[in-house]
Amino acid sequence: MARKTANDDPLAPVTLAVGQEDLLLDRAVREVVAAARAADADTDVRDLSPDALQPGTLAQLTSPSLFAERKVVIVRNAQDLSADTIKDVKGYLGAPVEEITLVLLHAGGAKGKGLLDAARKVGAREVACPKMTKPADRLAFVRSEFRATGRSATPEACQALVDAIGSDLRELASACAQLVADVEGTIDESVVARYYTGRAEASSFTVADRAVEGRAAEALEALRWSMSTGVAPVLITSALAQAVRAIGKLASAPRGARPGDLARDLGMPPWKIDRVRQQMRGWSADGVATALRAVAQADAGVKGGGDDPEYALEKAVVAVARAARSRG
Repeated sequence: MARKTANDDPLAPVTLAVGQEDLLLDRAVREVVAAARAADADTDVRDLSPDALQPGTLAQLTSPSLFAERKVVIVRNAQDLSADTIKDVKGYLGAPVEEITLVLLHAGGAKGKGLLDAARKVGAREVACPKMTKPADRLAFVRSEFRATGRSATPEACQALVDAIGSDLRELASACAQLVADVEGTIDESVVARYYTGRAEASSFTVADRAVEGRAAEALEALRWSMSTGVAPVLITSALAQAVRAIGKLASAPRGARPGDLARDLGMPPWKIDRVRQQMRGWSADGVATALRAVAQADAGVKGGGDDPEYALEKAVVAVARAARSRG
């Protein structure tokens, strides 16, 4: 989700979009162009690569027009501009032309930092478009997509969508748009499963969830689907370990603690506290220890300690599901 500065007028003289997330960069550009064309349907849009913006080109594009037409000049990968062209852009920043909006797309970082600093110094409108490498960031992105449309989606549905789709923001945005268009009312986990069942079943987290819930048959079915679709075995052992550890952490937490406090202390979002609380029914301390040993053995097996990674995973899934019923 792109973050913006206090100056949030898309028709500001200069917009600076900083980051490497292509979807967010494209959205930043589309927002400016849409605002310009809403003000003037005949707005002239020039979308330029660094090679196309040679010394003197910006001066030509921004020279006063006889008809005073509105114009949007987009410069992509501004960090790759030549030194002479950067000098031109810095000069323009000091005296921008009315009715012209300059959009600079910059990857951030050290390269071309002088141009970045110059744009910020003159008060450019800034849109942050960082690469979303953390699952929590992608989860927040999905929530914001639903919120932007005024639709309600449960925390479990948002998490299921991230688990099913993965890290591609364009696909996540497309999935959110499809659900909003096709589904009435609150979007819940069952809706996501119905639309993305094939991909959800291929998720390592689905295998882990079914295993810690004691649902061995469903966990094995999800595991076989995962293996057939190319999910790396180490991702499955990692998901199993995370799920079992979460149960162990919550089981050892003080009784009566508030979900918000537990979330902070255990490093889990509040919605996950509720899910793990439901999953931990039937678990005992010995069961957690047994399950962790089984997962560790499987992890060694899939990393070269055994001849058949799939068999090692099947054994671990069955062992975890049995441990989930260890409290008699």
